[in-house]
Amino acid sequence: MPPHSFPKAVLLSLCLAGPALATPCSDTGGQYESWKPLMAEEAQAAGVGRRGIEALMATSYSKATIGADRNQKSFRYSLEKFMQVRGADAIVSQGRKRKAQNADFYAAIEAQYGVPAGVLIAIHGMETGFGNFMGDTNVVSAIATLSYDCRRSDFFTPHLIAALKLVDMGAISPQTVGAKHGELGHTQFLPGNALTYGVDGNGDGQLDLTDFVDAMASTANFLRQKGWRPGAGYQPGEPNFAVIEEWNAATVYQQAIAIMAARIDG
Repeated sequence: MPPHSFPKAVLLSLCLAGPALATPCSDTGGQYESWKPLMAEEAQAAGVGRRGIEALMATSYSKATIGADRNQKSFRYSLEKFMQVRGADAIVSQGRKRKAQNADFYAAIEAQYGVPAGVLIAIHGMETGFGNFMGDTNVVSAIATLSYDCRRSDFFTPHLIAALKLVDMGAISPQTVGAKHGELGHTQFLPGNALTYGVDGNGDGQLDLTDFVDAMASTANFLRQKGWRPGAGYQPGEPNFAVIEEWNAATVYQQAIAIMAARIDG
């Protein structure tokens, strides 16, 4: 093992042991530049190649990401308030039109993965307003910042490794932009989920979650792989509601998706 390629848990214990030892995470950006080469060795040991390592070393600490991570207010709203703030009625109205206009496409997706149109359309509308805003933050910098930040370092470090592998694959570039937490594309996949569940839906040989077809196929594949049962219900208490919980951990989000999807599916 190279000199600084410690597992994250070991590095964290070193951090807690005292200020004289290497610090793998921090609550401020002051040590970010010195953290990058340590993370680069860990990434290399995890199989990240030259392009991915170069992308990591080119990142910068994202204050916008940290600000967003500390200020996620909407998930504390009541269901009624959450749906109002997130524009549920507009999502349903537009979603019905999108389903009608692309009926054959959504039917083909459901035939392959078992996930009905309403669920995919509700997620698409909730996440990016049907692709109208997929983010304005550098993905690799965002994920690297969250890996470096102590609050959820253990959760985001595997997503950072995945993001760097996506760079190696050419699925994203060091300049790719996404949401404040590094989510990608039409339905806002975290990089680890993109790497694991991403599908080349349009058959061009490349995973591109900013492509509508790839994004819908990948979202359906994620849900199916997480246990979606074709033909089963997805309202609270029904089998597939637990799969919606896998997409987002916030209860109001899960409930909103189930309600909107049922209205879209009619």
